Amino acid sequence: MLWLYRLLFLPVLLVLAPYYLWRMRRRGGYGEDFGQRLGAVPALPPKRVGVRRIWLQAVSVGEMLAIEPVLTALAADPTIEVYLTTTTSTGHRLASERYRARVLAIGYFPLDAWPLSARAWRAVSPDLVILTEGERWPEHIAQAARRGVPVVCINARLSDRSYRRMRAWAPAVRPLLGGITRLLPASELDATRFREIGFPAERMTTTGNIKLDVAIPVLRESERGQLRRELGLAEVGLVVLGSSTWPGEEAALVAALRGLRGGGIDCRLLLVPRHAERRGEIAALLQTAGLTHHFRSSGAAAGPVDVAVGDTTGELSKLTQVADIVFVGKSLPPHHEGQTPVEAAALGRAILFGPQMSNFRLLATELVEAGAARRVANPGELAGALERLARGGTEREVMGQAGLAWHRRNRGAVDRTLQILRDERVTR
Repeated sequence: MLWLYRLLFLPVLLVLAPYYLWRMRRRGGYGEDFGQRLGAVPALPPKRVGVRRIWLQAVSVGEMLAIEPVLTALAADPTIEVYLTTTTSTGHRLASERYRARVLAIGYFPLDAWPLSARAWRAVSPDLVILTEGERWPEHIAQAARRGVPVVCINARLSDRSYRRMRAWAPAVRPLLGGITRLLPASELDATRFREIGFPAERMTTTGNIKLDVAIPVLRESERGQLRRELGLAEVGLVVLGSSTWPGEEAALVAALRGLRGGGIDCRLLLVPRHAERRGEIAALLQTAGLTHHFRSSGAAAGPVDVAVGDTTGELSKLTQVADIVFVGKSLPPHHEGQTPVEAAALGRAILFGPQMSNFRLLATELVEAGAARRVANPGELAGALERLARGGTEREVMGQAGLAWHRRNRGAVDRTLQILRDERVTR
């Protein structure tokens, strides 16, 4: 089936190109180093005897944050050097800010077309490939198989949509994934799904979700107070966080804010949109609503505002620490995939999210069962749940403690992942 994939990839890409070029232009930052998407590679030094070169691909910001403990451990090994790639401009920016000193180079992942991927492979010449989460590019995997290079997929998961598609096309998909040496599912649910589409059980080890092992620097009380002032959030009063929100969810939170204030509750709203380039759209919403607001990208606020907008990259875990209640975005209909609730749980915040959370189904279910989170079906239920939590300080604390306990119970995935990677360095 690889020949069919190769035959169809570029024509399909050309058909979809206008849409993706529009998205790239809208989000910005994609013009720089564009040649790397066509198989060019940053200047790399010659390979050294006794040093194994790893090509690590993490698609965007969330994956970049998640790999930090794994990357730190690999960078500490003098017999390893890492070439780190990403797909998005925000992921590249974050990698440059955090990991530049720990890696050989940082680049963009090439389009998965035969000549482009082969060009990049000739330049990088890795000894091991690591793919994260949903990254399973057939051409990239085929290039590895042709060269006898092991491929390990860490924190591997299958969303509901990907699972349905891959199960429907399992006979065609299975050969394309045959070059994966080891698959490390993030949960037993993911492992079951991979088995059902035909991935060999003997090549899988369920290691757990490495995102649960990410260390979050906890701010001191004075630092939280300073951050509130910078954001324009008053020294006192409740703060509701919209975490990684998508279109429609900001309007629901604004309506909930008005309801809370109408009920005599002193509160403010902190919005952290999943895509910062939507700042114009969000500014228009807040202006129409008659709410004072401040965007973090413009510097420190001059004074208190009704709504603060965290339109910066890689600060979600920091901003979460000034919140009392967290609503996890991309979860209110028509959205159903959900963003990660891990940071909020690890920081002991009461959590709300929409009805499905399909990308984090198991985590969401566990958090609800642990008493750390609640599901809301629509904006009305969101407003009601916020009001109940806003009036019940003890209830918020109980939910937060339950989240902390759940997080402690589920750590350890990084150590299990690293053990597999050490084995994979010498065997296929």
